[in-house]
Amino acid sequence: MKIEDAKKTFDHLLHEMNKVIVGMDEVLKQMVVALLTNSHAILEGYPGLAKTLSVKTMAQLLTLKFSRIQNTPDLMPSDITGTYIIEETTGGKRAFKFQPGPVFANLILADEINRATPKTQSALLEAMQERQVTVGNSTFKLEEPFFVLATQNPIEQEGTYPLPEAQSDRFLFKIRTEYPKFDEEVEIVNRYAEEEKRVALKPVLSKDELIYLQSLTRQVPIAADIKKYAVSLVTATRQKKDLIEYGASPRASIGIVLAAKGRALLEGRKYVSKQDINLMALPVMRHRIILSFEAERQNLHEDDVIKQFLK
Repeated sequence: MKIEDAKKTFDHLLHEMNKVIVGMDEVLKQMVVALLTNSHAILEGYPGLAKTLSVKTMAQLLTLKFSRIQNTPDLMPSDITGTYIIEETTGGKRAFKFQPGPVFANLILADEINRATPKTQSALLEAMQERQVTVGNSTFKLEEPFFVLATQNPIEQEGTYPLPEAQSDRFLFKIRTEYPKFDEEVEIVNRYAEEEKRVALKPVLSKDELIYLQSLTRQVPIAADIKKYAVSLVTATRQKKDLIEYGASPRASIGIVLAAKGRALLEGRKYVSKQDINLMALPVMRHRIILSFEAERQNLHEDDVIKQFLK
């Protein structure tokens, strides 16, 4: 597959997603970049902004095994990883058999991840970081590719357990979903408040094609000065002590460069531009910096501070 063919595939994928999702082009593109870089992403936004719908729609367009984990405070780690059950075999003998949980899939929607207790969140974390699951004394490898696309609601904090910084750092992107524009909302009403039309979606990308595109992403060339520019953005977050208490880790540098390569491939280009770095800086860094008291006093958000660096 050449870069031109890859671009056609992505355009087709986004076109199909737009049959269901209205006006979330940037969000959808960032989700595709997360797939290309074999990384996890977290979608944050108010209720009713099609976070879950976006992930489910994407799952329909990929020939990957999909599972959904609806997080609640009483969800146990074994509900995610799986557990041993006693099975009767021939001759009346009993043996323990491992029953895999929903984490044994390629694409996982972890809905409302901040509703799960820290213990359950960490069960998902081993899977995200190590691509494996440990139950009892046994370790089970997860099938590649493996993505977690999580959603969380920023306003409802009753009965939620915010992700600790070390855990949210495992996500390449924190994607913000915004309210739609007026005419987009009219289109949403036209689509979903009239007769219910079932949109038949056919898979666009197979598993092997996706694995090939992931290897192609890492091969996209990036000039040394652009690489240094990306690293300088990240290191600057550690020096601006008046606004940022804790800057981003080297994981952010790796993330920005990888994401920029994915973005270049998505746009059908054979090289990474400065524009790619600037576009990817926000979703990669917004959950990796902790603002100082001074910044919060000035009512600044993470995005405002990152935009100051980009200037």
